[in-house]
Amino acid sequence: MIKQGTLELINNTPLIKLDKIKSGLVIYAKLESVQPGGSVKDRAAYQIIKDAYSNGELQKGQLVVEMTSGNMGAGLAVVCGQFGNPFLAVMSEGNSHERHKILKALGAAILLTKQVDGTPGMVTGKDIEYAAEVAKEYATKNKAYYVDQFNNPSSVLAHYNTTGPEIWNDLPEIDAFVAAIGSGGTFVGTSKFLKSKNKSIKCIAVEPENAAILKNATVKSSKHIIQGTGYSSVPPQWEKELADEIITVTDEEVRKMTKKVSQEQGLFVGYSAGANVVASLKYLKSNPNIQNIVTILCDTDYKYSDL
Repeated sequence: MIKQGTLELINNTPLIKLDKIKSGLVIYAKLESVQPGGSVKDRAAYQIIKDAYSNGELQKGQLVVEMTSGNMGAGLAVVCGQFGNPFLAVMSEGNSHERHKILKALGAAILLTKQVDGTPGMVTGKDIEYAAEVAKEYATKNKAYYVDQFNNPSSVLAHYNTTGPEIWNDLPEIDAFVAAIGSGGTFVGTSKFLKSKNKSIKCIAVEPENAAILKNATVKSSKHIIQGTGYSSVPPQWEKELADEIITVTDEEVRKMTKKVSQEQGLFVGYSAGANVVASLKYLKSNPNIQNIVTILCDTDYKYSDL
């Protein structure tokens, strides 16, 4: 099928059976790395910009500003470029240099912010909060459109409109859905749609073991390797009633599984994808009645420094 432009490449990603990961336990996953910006965040970026134009908050040629750990920035760089809007990504210097390169290659300008308490490769909630403050202040001073993905309802709507329906259309027999929590948009939007179709579908949230604010209301350490998730704070649009269970994963589990998916399944994915697969296997082992479980392979490994 011929696509009429880059924006038509966003959404409608394949659902793949991870047939090499675990004998006897079947996991299906949405391959989001095939999006033009390389991640699931392309969905939210496209929805946000379309909605901002529709409600008059954004005009052609106006600067768009957002705090990002990399994936949303790449998605916005792609989308803004197609709409004719310059884009500034404000991000913590703790994010991988590969992400800086990708953003620049896609036409984004970058403003790096200092880390408050994180370390390179481990961006904390406080690092994100500081970057968000800088982004918001910059947008206000320069009369730019501030995306504010954590509070923007379009972040959730994107997945209610696309990710959920795509999964349902491909696998209406779905029993469970698993997704790591960053801004919460993927989990909340997709879970809402799936439960609207079948209330018995179990929706499982994933957090880093030491930053399980949703599961345990405590944070042992805000430092972990899963960039873009587990910010040690409750996302503004979080709806706890959607989560039938919350599963935690360790850095070591995530490292091993990410390499396993790459080497055995042949899919070069990032840490959040590894976390989702680990959690899916944990849930299947404790719930043997589950037949069809779906998770998200959020992005590509090319955005990371140490894999």
